[in-house]
Amino acid sequence: MTWRASVLTLFPEMFPGPLGHSLVGRGRETGVWSLETLGLRRFTSDRHESVDDTPFGGGAGMVMRADVLAAALDAVAPDDRPRIVLSPRGRPLDQRRVQALAAGSGIVMVCGRFEGIDQRLIDARDLEEVSIGDFVLSGGEPAVFCLLDACVRLLPGVVGSEASLAEESFAAGLLEYPHYTRPRVFEGLTVPDVLLSGHHERIRAWRLAEAQRLTRERRPDLWAKLEASSEAQ
Repeated sequence: MTWRASVLTLFPEMFPGPLGHSLVGRGRETGVWSLETLGLRRFTSDRHESVDDTPFGGGAGMVMRADVLAAALDAVAPDDRPRIVLSPRGRPLDQRRVQALAAGSGIVMVCGRFEGIDQRLIDARDLEEVSIGDFVLSGGEPAVFCLLDACVRLLPGVVGSEASLAEESFAAGLLEYPHYTRPRVFEGLTVPDVLLSGHHERIRAWRLAEAQRLTRERRPDLWAKLEASSEAQ
């Protein structure tokens, strides 16, 4: 079954963009996943093709209209796919949510612009607000690229080695360990001896220790979750 992505955007010409290249692009070409884009201006009713208006209550910027977005969403074939709007105020996206989305039949995504989207649209169409980080972009399209890439690479047949997915950052709640390859000496820096030992158990233990060290140093929030989980068990 093909995993289906539908994107509602003011700029359909931006797609597939980076999603048309490398492993993700090949996955689309071979039918592992599909991409549908709906240009929002197709669903306007005035000659100016207006998708936004001034905010009630005053304030800077413009707000995307609920009626236009509702018409676009209603044009997507009804199914059980989650409907997501990318927003800096949404719940932070993590690997667990990505895995759940990849395990489903696909996603319908709304790309916001301007100051945001009329809240009534979010409420009426039960949209899930998702954030890819604590920063603000000029629109939802770059966030959609990130979300789709994260999901599609988990689909069967996209990444060659499933073992590589199992050892990535966040797969076990840890950041990934450091990697090394040829040359053995680079600008005076050498490869850790254990990686040249051929002793698989020692290499596994070193990689785990490095993953734990990096997680403690760089993501104390993740390390605290791991510690809390261990104590609970």
